[in-house]
Order: sequence, then structure tokens, then C-alpha cells
Amino acid sequence: MTDYQLPKIWQWDDENTNRGGNRPTAGSRFDQTLPIGTAPFQVYSLGTPNGVKVTILFEELKELGVTGADYDLYKINIGEGDQFGSDFVSINPNSKIPAMVDQSQTPRVDVFESGSILVYLAEKFGKFLPSNIHEKTETLNWLFWQVGAGPFVGGGFGHFFHYAPEKLKYPIDRYTMETKRQLDLLDKVLADRSYIAGENYTIADIAIWSWYGQLVLGNLYEGSAEFLDVSSYTNLIEWTNRIAERPAVKRGLAVDYLSID
Repeated sequence: MTDYQLPKIWQWDDENTNRGGNRPTAGSRFDQTLPIGTAPFQVYSLGTPNGVKVTILFEELKELGVTGADYDLYKINIGEGDQFGSDFVSINPNSKIPAMVDQSQTPRVDVFESGSILVYLAEKFGKFLPSNIHEKTETLNWLFWQVGAGPFVGGGFGHFFHYAPEKLKYPIDRYTMETKRQLDLLDKVLADRSYIAGENYTIADIAIWSWYGQLVLGNLYEGSAEFLDVSSYTNLIEWTNRIAERPAVKRGLAVDYLSID
């Protein structure tokens, strides 16, 4: 039992002037000049599940020989608060990675939110997002499913299972149940189709694999694969391993990040 009593008005009791760390306010905290390279796309990101969605898609485009898909990739160290600098906030007011600038357009196009970036690139280059209305809609159904479902895995299960300073049964049970429900859903969907949205590899696979594939592989939270009994989701495991072997996926995970300093 807890002795916490709900106040009438919540007050934050961790006020600080550090560059990093969460606050209940938005906006930039310091002046910043982000580097700008010569490639058509400037990507400011980190190798998190949301971040690797973008690098994987770029590498998949390059694997197909698509011209104009070159990108400069800069590391935004969220632990140091780089995402709260003025230049980054001008691209993404929400101060979350990844963020991207398409400087091949005049004026340039700023894109933020990983799902939005995937759609932008897929539509721009005509790859990994079917044009057929039924297949396109199914792809977007699952892309937005991931965008909505992912926080239960990361901010919910991952936080309380791995990052929280103490292990609490109620939130761990709550978010483990939901995470396993999502894994079971994906396993059932993949029982009669090769990829998430059908028989073609799409941005839905990239988005979902970056979170759930890496979770199944044990790459997100130490001990979580065993805890979640991921070996019981056989269809999901087969799909996960198949995508993990794609050369572009391997490159998207191993890509080097340039410093912003």
C-alpha cells in the first residue's frame, strides 16, 4: 500500500536548470546551432527503436539503388539534453527524436515523428508504401497501430520493468499484460501472411520490427525476452529473424552518427 495522497493541484517538485531531464514545460532551453551537411536529407536522431526506423528505411532505399536518398546523420544525445536546443526545437517543437530536414525542397521541409518521416520518405520515393488503396490502407493501419501501441511497451513496460528505481507489481503486471497482448496480436496476424500488412515488405514492418522485433530479440531491456516468454510467439519470431537478416536492416542498426559539436 502507498501513503501517497492526491493533491488538488499537482506541483512538480524537481525543478532544475539542467539542459536535460524531463520538465512539465515545452520549448528550447539553450541556444544551439546544428550542423548542416550537403546530403539532401539531414537527420538528427539516436539509435533508439524510434530512431532506427528512419535509418533502416534510408538504407532500404539505398539497397534498391534509389537516387536522391543520401542523408547526413547527426547524433542527438537525449541524455545530455541535445533535443532541447533551439535549432532542434525549431524542427521538432516536441523535442523528441528523430527529426529530419529535406533540404532538396525550396523552402526546406521539416519533418518530425518517426511515423511521419516514414510516410514522407515512402511517398517521396514511391517505395515500401503500396499505391493500391487496399494495401496502402492496411499498411497505414499497422503503421499507426505501432505509433499508438509503442508507448505501452516503451514508456509502460520498459520503464517499469527496466528503468524505474524500484520494482512495483501493479504497473509491471499492467504493462506486461498489455505488451503480451500486443505480441499475441502480431503473432496471430503473421500466421497467414508473410509481412505485417500482407505479402509485401512495407514501412509497417520497419516501424513494428524496430520495437517488437528488437524486443523479441532481447535487444531492448535485459531479461525481458525471457520474462515475456517470447519463444511462444513462433510466427512473430520467424518474421523477426527474417527481417533481422536483411542487409539494409543490419546497416540501419550499425550506421555511424556524426557529432553535433
